[in-house]
Amino acid sequence: MIEVRNLRKTFDGFVALDDLNLTVPSGAVYGLVGPNGAGKSTVIRHITGIFRPDSGTVTVDSQPVYENPAVKSGIAYIPDDIFYFPSSNLLDMAKFYKGTYENFDMKLYEELRKSFNLDPKTQIRRFSKGMQKQAAFLLAIASRPKVLVLDEPVDGLDPVMRRQVWGLMIQDVAQHGTTVLVSSHNLRELEDVCDHVGILHKGKMLLERTLDELQDNVVKAQIVFREGTDLPESLQVLHRSKVGKVDTAIIRGNQERVGAALNAINPIFFDLVPLTLEEVFVYELGGVDYEVKNVVL
Repeated sequence: MIEVRNLRKTFDGFVALDDLNLTVPSGAVYGLVGPNGAGKSTVIRHITGIFRPDSGTVTVDSQPVYENPAVKSGIAYIPDDIFYFPSSNLLDMAKFYKGTYENFDMKLYEELRKSFNLDPKTQIRRFSKGMQKQAAFLLAIASRPKVLVLDEPVDGLDPVMRRQVWGLMIQDVAQHGTTVLVSSHNLRELEDVCDHVGILHKGKMLLERTLDELQDNVVKAQIVFREGTDLPESLQVLHRSKVGKVDTAIIRGNQERVGAALNAINPIFFDLVPLTLEEVFVYELGGVDYEVKNVVL
């Protein structure tokens, strides 16, 4: 389990993380999302032991991460910007990882290398961006980590390879109980792989729930009202629009409660639709001054 408690980090007076709390259950796939500048990369660099907290704690299985080689040896990290030794090839890095991670599996490395069709003797800096991501992923998985931390892991990959990478990650979680924290702006893909989600905003955790709970807490209602009727005042409406006779309202609450409130006003028609993770992200942040605004060009 990854636990972040009351974490605070400042850079030259700028508060990057402000009393942040975050929990990733063991064996979960946790999606960390938020707008640019929310503090996602700063959180990740604390969880991987790169940054020292100004205050608060960051632990994995109740052990502090910073300056703790025993804990860090069980964490594999793929950053957004891949870096390897300038002259190293894939085989060089596999040997380096084997010396760093005691559970590094050379047999698995070779199977994945063949699957990705990467030349072990070519310098990694000569790989394309997508091939470098593949190399990073196969090295991380072959390390047999307890915790896998991914920052934009499929950026630069083609659709087929993206699916393969996500599939391998899910397979690793299922077979070995790996705990995964992944940060990505592609919320559509995160929705397919994550079971927990945390939304970060201005260094604070806006909300943190299982994906099912998150999607069950906000619904999209499409309604055709009878003349003289409107939405009940008891409903918390996050956003509302109208096309023709059909009103669309984003309402906080589960489908059962919202449906009962709409039934009570006897509309001509209404339908309740679960929101996608991307829609939840937009409308939850819309409540803290981050809604999409119309711009006159």
